Amino acid sequence: MTPADLSRTVLHAVRRAVEADELRAAVPATAGVRVPPRPGCGDYATGIALRLAKDSGRPARDVAEVLRRRLAREPGIARVEIAGPGFLNITLDGPHHGRLVREALASRAQSEPLPLRPPDALVRRLGPDAARWSLLCPPGLDRDLLLVQRESNPLFRVRYAHSRCRALLRNARDLGFGPEVEEAYGDGDAPLLTVLADHPRIAAARDPERLARALERLADAFLRWQTTCTPLPRGDEKPSVVHRARLALADATGTVLADGLHQLGITAPAHL
Repeated sequence: MTPADLSRTVLHAVRRAVEADELRAAVPATAGVRVPPRPGCGDYATGIALRLAKDSGRPARDVAEVLRRRLAREPGIARVEIAGPGFLNITLDGPHHGRLVREALASRAQSEPLPLRPPDALVRRLGPDAARWSLLCPPGLDRDLLLVQRESNPLFRVRYAHSRCRALLRNARDLGFGPEVEEAYGDGDAPLLTVLADHPRIAAARDPERLARALERLADAFLRWQTTCTPLPRGDEKPSVVHRARLALADATGTVLADGLHQLGITAPAHL
C-alpha cells in the first residue's frame, strides 16, 4: 500500500463513518497522511481526527476511535493506534515491504533530470554538483560547506550513504552472496522502510527542494540503519535469508539515492 493508497483508504473510512451516522462532519478532500517524525510510531500517521473533531463537536480521540475501528479492518493494515490528542498511527502489513523493495529497485534511472541551472560563477566556485545542490539549500547555509566532506554537509551525507550501499554490495559479493528480496524484515528495518516508502510520492512531484530534503532523510535513515542492522554476516556466521533481504534493502536504498541525485543533475559516485 503506497502513501496515496493509504490516503484514499483513510478518506474512504471517513466517508463510510459519515454515511453510517457514526460521524457528523464534512468529508475533507485530503487525509494528510505522513511519515511519523519518530521511529516506533507506525509506518504512517494522520491527524484527520483532529480536523473532523471541530465539525463533529466530539473529542478528537472519540473521532479517532471511530476511524481506528474501521481502518483496522482494512486489507493491508496491520494495526492502528491512537496517540496524543487524537493522531492515528498506522502500521501496514509486513508483506508490503518486499514489494516496496522491488519497486525501489525497479526505479533505477527512470527519472528525467530537473532543470537546475546555477550561475557560471557558482559552478566555477563550487563545481557543478555542489553548485546545483546549493540552489536547494535552506536559507543561511554556508555554501562553502558543500566543498567539505563532513557530516554537516548534506550533499556529502547523501552521496556517502549511496557509496556505503554500493560498498555493502561489493563486500557481500566478495563473501559469495548477493541480495534477494524477501519478507524477512524486522522492527529494526522499519524506520528505513518507512522513509523509502514515502519517496515515490515526493519524486513524482518533481519539486527539487522537496526531493533534496527527502534524499537527506533517506540518507540519514540508512546511515542509522547500517549501524544496527548490518546485512553482512560477522565472523564465521553464514549468510542467511535475513542478510540477503537486508542487502536487497541496501541495494534499493542506493538505487533511490542515485536516481534522486540523477534527477537533480548530480553525480552519484560509488566510491567516496
